[in-house]
Amino acid sequence: MARHSHFANMKRWKAVVDAQRGKVFTVHARLIAVAAKNGGDPTMNPLLRTAIEHAKAANVPNANIERAIKKGTGEDKEGSVFEEVTYEAMGPGGSGFLIDVITDNKNRALLNIRTILGKNGGNLGAAGSVAWRFDKKAFLLVDTKGQSGDEVELLLIDAGADDFILADGKYEVYGASERLGAMKKAMLEAGFLVEKDELVWQAKEDLILSDLDTAQKFLKLSEALEADEDVVRVTSNADFDEAILGEL
Repeated sequence: MARHSHFANMKRWKAVVDAQRGKVFTVHARLIAVAAKNGGDPTMNPLLRTAIEHAKAANVPNANIERAIKKGTGEDKEGSVFEEVTYEAMGPGGSGFLIDVITDNKNRALLNIRTILGKNGGNLGAAGSVAWRFDKKAFLLVDTKGQSGDEVELLLIDAGADDFILADGKYEVYGASERLGAMKKAMLEAGFLVEKDELVWQAKEDLILSDLDTAQKFLKLSEALEADEDVVRVTSNADFDEAILGEL
């Protein structure tokens, strides 16, 4: 349970792209469209319900949400058909990347990812070359409203958490991927605020970048990948040495 806050240290470069409102809307629309393939009724499709909740939290207009659902169910006959794919890559300093993509053209997406990597010191890897460094996990960012200590931590463990850390007054909580819904329910029933709930890739071991030039190259590659229209999530096993954080 002693893991340091990877989430907190990486917020800096995530915030750069998250601020691009148009990209945020596009990502949520594609996540909704993929989830809606299993049914357009959110009361019967928990994945769709969660995708809609996340979109609304990001202020995605209802019209965009409804349009995305129709694309996913096929009701919109002229809409694009989106597919999910995860690319594996190596970056500066030996960093590993998992690049989650939702695209209506896998050939275009692959070409774009290859180009971005090639221009920024990265290389596309074969299937399995990087994925073994990560586990698929349920992730919650929980505001316990000032509560902490043994009682809260026991509640987290009972809810299914197998890894957590208190950072900036909030708990970053990881658990088995199938426990996402149950963990969120337990946190809400305890009166806590769940600010994020999603499935993520969690690195089994962090790679600490202590060289400033390497860290800057890593950031440049990460931001270029995040900015691509087909990319919905970029995950790396890299983190920054505390000594260089102030210079990034």
